[in-house]
Amino acid sequence: MPIIAPSLLACDFANVQSECEMLNESQADWFHIDVMDGVFVPNISFGMPVIEAMKKHTQKTMDVHLMIVQPERYIEEFKAVGADILTVHYEASTHLHRSLQAIKAEGMKAGVALNPHTPVSLLEDTIQDIDLVCMMSVNPGFGGQKFIENTYKKVSELKEMIQKANAQTLIEIDGGVTSDNAKALVNAGADVLVAGSFVFKSDNPKQTIADLKAI
Repeated sequence: MPIIAPSLLACDFANVQSECEMLNESQADWFHIDVMDGVFVPNISFGMPVIEAMKKHTQKTMDVHLMIVQPERYIEEFKAVGADILTVHYEASTHLHRSLQAIKAEGMKAGVALNPHTPVSLLEDTIQDIDLVCMMSVNPGFGGQKFIENTYKKVSELKEMIQKANAQTLIEIDGGVTSDNAKALVNAGADVLVAGSFVFKSDNPKQTIADLKAI
């Protein structure tokens, strides 16, 4: 049974509190929060004050995904506003191992995100230190994009690497996840499914979450 992490990037920003309360009442496991700086990705989302406000209304794990340059600058701040898992991009982290250690030193789980063009083999040396790999199955920056089919192959490769290293790393899929591809992703080795538009734009978000959970 996969971990379901609805992406708040797709929620109704005018009603963030009620959206958070809806997720609390649903079968969602985590709250997935995308932080974008307009530099690493061509979009700007929300920062610390908004996450701190969300935290007051969440009863679940806060899974914070940093799509920003030099993410190591803000590790302590994201811990302070409530992040439980902090994910940095491989492509944005010059000293990945140091960033992972710094995240863990703050008591958070450490994640690494990979863009669609980045091969999973680049994580071979650090896989033992990674709690979560967030695999981008769309180009990062905007919600509602079409799923990239090559993701299945990458998930299988990554699962093999994790098992070979005897690591406990979870595989998270972020982008274009729907009921059409969720089962195949889980079968390929995915542990966590991030769904944004598919959940929040559906007629019954709680039921949509329950359906994904039941896959």
